[in-house]
Amino acid sequence: MSCAETSRRRFLTGAAAAIAAAAMPASAARRSATDLVPLGRSGVKVTRLAFGTGTFGGRIQRELGQEQFTRLVRYAYERGIRFFETADSYRGMPQMLAAALKGIPRDSYQLMTKMRWRDEANPRATIDRFRKDLNSEYFDVLLMHCVRTPAWREELAHIQDEFSEAKQRKILKAHGASCHGLLPLRAFPDNQWLDVALLRVNHDGTRMDTIQSESNEKGDVPRVTETIRRVHGQGTGVIGMKLIGEGRFTKPEQRDAALRYVMGLGTVDAVTIGFKSTAEIDEAIGRINTHLNA
Repeated sequence: MSCAETSRRRFLTGAAAAIAAAAMPASAARRSATDLVPLGRSGVKVTRLAFGTGTFGGRIQRELGQEQFTRLVRYAYERGIRFFETADSYRGMPQMLAAALKGIPRDSYQLMTKMRWRDEANPRATIDRFRKDLNSEYFDVLLMHCVRTPAWREELAHIQDEFSEAKQRKILKAHGASCHGLLPLRAFPDNQWLDVALLRVNHDGTRMDTIQSESNEKGDVPRVTETIRRVHGQGTGVIGMKLIGEGRFTKPEQRDAALRYVMGLGTVDAVTIGFKSTAEIDEAIGRINTHLNA
């Protein structure tokens, strides 16, 4: 066969493959942990997998030291993770994350942080401090961190008002809350202020929500997942946390079961996992990709 005939055959084969791919229904397209996905109707898109910095209050990430932590963040970025999250209560982690991301174009990743609501006398000043801590003029998502009371919507109205005003000034793109406990979780459905909800979810209830906001008892998986379904159905973006039971799922089969369960819900837009090694990042991406396309 001549070179011209070989080239023609390769061209025709490639063209046929391209036509077949174009004709393939969208539902058949492979999904990935690093896809950009919308957070409900918030207008914000993030990678399906976020790099978390709050394992045991950030202790696990802090103990890596800045140099090793920076290498880990950069590895995650290179693997396609472009969503990074932290909180003021993760002592030192906002500053460490800012240092790790320094030099990376801000518009190439999404950033979420969280404000402690206890005794928060001046939310506007705190938001400005957050911007300095994270070396960012704006946040993609800003949350009230860990609401715990059934009446948090009324009790924290002043903070919600400040978040809404900051959104109007384009200091943040979306606002919402994270939750610890079944009682505060009841105030998440039918809450139109919530652009984004950060909620605990895994397959067996470890470190999930109970009647007490913090308990060693396993959470009520059916009740939580039903609430997640309602919250997602109202257009609120849902981010899952505690997928690995805050590190308690030490066996690979436990981690696999958790990711399979959450990826199969269809009501969790994105998830955040705290990492301490490149192997953990690789494993999470691999398992999520597998279960998304099962």
